[in-house]
Amino acid sequence: MAVLLLGAVAFLFPFLYMFGESLQKANTGELGSVLPRPGSSGTQNYEAVNGAVSLGTSLINSGVFTIGVLLCTLVLGVLAGYALARLHFRGRGTLFATLLLVQTVPFQLLMLPLYVLVVRDYGLGDSYLGMILPFAVNSTAVFLFRQFFLQLPAELFEAARIDGAGEFRVLWRVALPLARPALLTGTLLTFIGPWNEFLWPFLVTKDADMQPLAVSLAGFMSNLRGTVDNPTGAVMAGACVLAVPAVVLFLLFQRHFTQTDIDSAIKG
Repeated sequence: MAVLLLGAVAFLFPFLYMFGESLQKANTGELGSVLPRPGSSGTQNYEAVNGAVSLGTSLINSGVFTIGVLLCTLVLGVLAGYALARLHFRGRGTLFATLLLVQTVPFQLLMLPLYVLVVRDYGLGDSYLGMILPFAVNSTAVFLFRQFFLQLPAELFEAARIDGAGEFRVLWRVALPLARPALLTGTLLTFIGPWNEFLWPFLVTKDADMQPLAVSLAGFMSNLRGTVDNPTGAVMAGACVLAVPAVVLFLLFQRHFTQTDIDSAIKG
């Protein structure tokens, strides 16, 4: 128990230090700043960030970008994963091997042709669709759902087909209710990516009103000197704002990641 408690403290300390430093009026550089003290603490760093980048607009942009990517990833990932796991068609093995190969290609190698295609050819610069489109299909999510659907007993699907259900109805009525752990895991993993994504939105958004939070904060942090009293505190405040949604999402759904209803379905 003592070892686990020590590990928990070691894990949480950087977050506590980041939050405590974000409330400091002056940079002390001391570990004691993790505990806010009256007179030396306040919300001025958060106010400085909000005044420079308009946190409300940036949060909305990040939310639209992230939710758009999340919906596309889950819908297309579930459909492709189910097809690769439960449908038999020519070239299925080759298609899956290609999917695994795609995961080894760094996104940076595809960025230039994607930029030419999305911004110049399609004219989607400074738009939500332009930010979402390159991340709409996530090969990792497809792999995740394929492996999950492969673990489900084949008898469940065969019984549904014998009853006259089509493939979409089998997916909706049989596979998806059992796929809650995979859906939640895919949601968390997918959320973190676009929420923290910087490089692609930075390339396709020139209008400050369209930039997500990560891009807005990066621009703010590059011009901190002489604009705020505590540059370190302002950086920590921006980092806290960026980290909070992912932390809250994990805390809300962590107990579901190891939960599964497969056994109960088999018994029923």
